[in-house]
Amino acid sequence: MSSTRSHSDAPITLLDSINTPADVRLLSERQLPQLCGEVREFLLKSVSQSSGHLASGLGTVELTVALHYVYATPYDQLVWDVGHQAYPHKILTGRKDAMHTIRQKNGLHPFPWRPESEYDTLSVGHSSTSISAALGMAIAAQRNKTQQKVVAVIGDGAITAGMAFEAMNHAGDIKPDMLVILNDNEMSISENVGALNNHLARLLSSNFYTSIREGGKRLLQGMPSISNLASRAEEHMKGIVTPGTIFEELGFNYIGPIDGHDVNLLVQTLRNMRNLKGPQFLHVVTRKGKGYEPAEKDPIGYHGVPKFDPATTSLPTAAPKTPSYSQVFGDWLCEMAAKDSKLMAVTPAMREGSGMVEFSQKFPDQYFDVAIAEQHAVTFGAGLAIGGFHPVVAIYSTFLQRGYDQLIHDVALQELPVLFAIDRAGIVGADGPTHQGAFDISYMRCIPNMVIMTPSDENECRNMLYTGHLYQAGPAAVRYPRGNGVGMPYDAEMQQIPIGKGRLMREGQRIAILNFGTWLVDVLNCAETLDATVADMRFVKPLDHELIEQLADRHELLVTLEEGAIAGGAGSAVSEYLAEQGRTIQVLHLGLPDVFIKHGTQDEIRAELELDRAGILAQIQRRIAQM
Repeated sequence: MSSTRSHSDAPITLLDSINTPADVRLLSERQLPQLCGEVREFLLKSVSQSSGHLASGLGTVELTVALHYVYATPYDQLVWDVGHQAYPHKILTGRKDAMHTIRQKNGLHPFPWRPESEYDTLSVGHSSTSISAALGMAIAAQRNKTQQKVVAVIGDGAITAGMAFEAMNHAGDIKPDMLVILNDNEMSISENVGALNNHLARLLSSNFYTSIREGGKRLLQGMPSISNLASRAEEHMKGIVTPGTIFEELGFNYIGPIDGHDVNLLVQTLRNMRNLKGPQFLHVVTRKGKGYEPAEKDPIGYHGVPKFDPATTSLPTAAPKTPSYSQVFGDWLCEMAAKDSKLMAVTPAMREGSGMVEFSQKFPDQYFDVAIAEQHAVTFGAGLAIGGFHPVVAIYSTFLQRGYDQLIHDVALQELPVLFAIDRAGIVGADGPTHQGAFDISYMRCIPNMVIMTPSDENECRNMLYTGHLYQAGPAAVRYPRGNGVGMPYDAEMQQIPIGKGRLMREGQRIAILNFGTWLVDVLNCAETLDATVADMRFVKPLDHELIEQLADRHELLVTLEEGAIAGGAGSAVSEYLAEQGRTIQVLHLGLPDVFIKHGTQDEIRAELELDRAGILAQIQRRIAQM
């Protein structure tokens, strides 16, 4: 019998032989470009069949391969920022056979997730956390006297956040052994990548250069004036040929920029840097969508994609029957800005997601993208209000959490009229627990001076934005979900809604359902079956106390419904008021339970939580049976 392996037994590709990064490290360096090509091809095929994040991952293939090739992961710790770019990391760390399940219910998590893999050192979803976490890990390794290396990978967008600079400032002060890699995919510096910079990267990261520099510093320590002159000369020379002076000033040894798609150059540079002492900074230039021309040309459009055919040059689109709530906001913003030259719209790097593209083009002087800096966005809005302008801060529910102190201290405490247009409130679906808009009602409701509105349809959303814009007694918030409206036509003219007043939508017997948000159509359907009263409460704060008292007087059971956390939410506000008044009516709170909501489609999650039409009806009927 021949000892030669059959064709069916042999790996068809290098990637077939890769089950862990240890397998990557068995390859020769000359095989790495082939592996990169296969990972890129696998990623494109996988995401096109399952949907998910694409352009970011295509841009980090070589960097991911090089990192796992040089570093002994998972012993050495690799921290990804945000995680959109971590799909190649998942492919190489034992999860390639499950990639078709990513972002799907009970499938792979959309971002690095600690419970999912020992290679995922930090669960992520929000940006700019990697350097802080990596610094903590580096100090822990130092105190534990281990030989672990720690690497943080952060994008050029994420590094704009204050948290990233706070972490670098701290690291530059205490000087642990750690590496920060800036994955820079901005076209503006691409011309700096070439033979000269690649040569400088090799030189600046080499032991020869490091030994000369450190030896020279020690030699000159006894001669302060000369030492200072030499140090300043070095910084000025590096500032001339590299853009790293700011990172050097923060205490990092800056290397780069280098070509992030030359895997062998990356390996050589990372090897040189792996054993350098103190905080190191490697500037890597990549191209989003690398290797797939449509994604290279439109990295924003191909950031998150539905299922598609890679052979085509465009993504599938289906014209929605009704506008999305983001579009409702964007249309209102344009309409309002045409009437009010003092309207100023602010977004923390979410122009496309928040429906602000048209506004940014039509009203560029009234549009501010402050980058990934939610804290700054909120206080910047406060400053605009102090100056007599009318700021509108467009922000996702999950990201407003990052500006919470500023919301309290800089806006609400000072009763400044800043309007918060809170997108993605409630269940967002496939992005999972880091992005579900579960907490905004609860964390805003306890803040004095806040007005919180919950529109039930797109016309109500438009009118509430108008109402909030006109409200000058303090901050106002309009929260609306991801997804499309219910088909409600707009009023001919925008209507100002009386602050704190709900509306009675249906009168019935025994049961009253108090609706907060966009489930009103389902609620009215359930009410027909139950012969229940329905009130569209509109405002979480201030509550319509008069309406609540009327409902409590005439019914045996009040049911509150909200697409937010029950704990501290709108239903809690109703119960608190009833308790204050000494009323002892039964109340059933329907909303998000006290757990982090996992990923899946919005419909799947709502069905699982019994917050779809059938589930709402079933929950109410079970309570009726207990009465």
